[in-house]
Amino acid sequence: MTSEYPFPQLNGAATGVGSMPGTDAREAARTSVGALEQLPFLPELPARGPGADMIGRSAGMLAELFAEVQPSGWRFADRPGRDTRRAHSWLGEDLDALEEFTQGHTGALKVQAVGPWTLAASVELKHGEKALADAGACRDIAGSLAEGLRRHVAEVRKRVPGAEVVLQLDEPSLPAVLSGSVKTASGFQRLRSVDRQVAEEALRELVRSLDLPVIVHCCAPGVPIPLLRRAGVAGVSLDFGLLTEREDEVIGEAVEAGTALLAGVVPSVDPEKAFDPAGVVGGVRTLWRRLGLGPELLGSRVLVTPTCGLAGASPAYARAALVGSAKGAQSLVDNPE
Repeated sequence: MTSEYPFPQLNGAATGVGSMPGTDAREAARTSVGALEQLPFLPELPARGPGADMIGRSAGMLAELFAEVQPSGWRFADRPGRDTRRAHSWLGEDLDALEEFTQGHTGALKVQAVGPWTLAASVELKHGEKALADAGACRDIAGSLAEGLRRHVAEVRKRVPGAEVVLQLDEPSLPAVLSGSVKTASGFQRLRSVDRQVAEEALRELVRSLDLPVIVHCCAPGVPIPLLRRAGVAGVSLDFGLLTEREDEVIGEAVEAGTALLAGVVPSVDPEKAFDPAGVVGGVRTLWRRLGLGPELLGSRVLVTPTCGLAGASPAYARAALVGSAKGAQSLVDNPE
């Protein structure tokens, strides 16, 4: 843990969570870079099908581990097959598009991958049970993911030489992993909970192995913020609408310790009526006042995002959500009170 804030260069910044609608990599990259000046991100386009989805894309990044699509979902396989090749192809297409629209870019750039615990809770072993049921498999996934991410980050840095890469680990299943509520492959039972110290240590080792700031995104209730802090993450990204006042203390401690808060406040699907960018961050100001934190810290310690990925939004609204996130973030700087 450190009290030094990891993103001093970002003030009034916004970013996206990861997924975008449609299948056009160039349009998605253009939108990300155009709408988010301070922290653009590498878009994911799950509408293209297996291998472009969150789990398949990250499974394709694994080193010396391979996965394929079965009727029940993703399952580890002995060798790379069509699904792995497809995941690599689409990731390459996305990187080509990002490289095209980030010519001359200097500064922060975010990439995303599914974290080790959500991967273990989502991918089956060859005999059919979730990898989460096997402690050895969980360790193998974490190690393989670390190596795959080092390669991925090196590729991004080669394509965008001025980028200060930030990695977001998507861990929506982490609260369920810790509480023992992940269903078995059959769906009739639940897998045993993972010891919190074991979960923390796996994340800590992964964070330590990467030479860059790591954010963890979790859009489920009960985000284990203290655990993530101890694991050394630079920031926590969450759906602000799922927070309760019970979490005030741990959020306040995290912010004061230098952890960035990525507040998901912009709707991630088309709302019934247009949202007010300055209005959606009102809850962040309210939280800040409850915590007794200095308003001058709002713009520098909080980054604004949609509540989750934008894959379910219309293309027009996805752009509006990113632009609105940027405007909301700027309003925290211009009008922190």
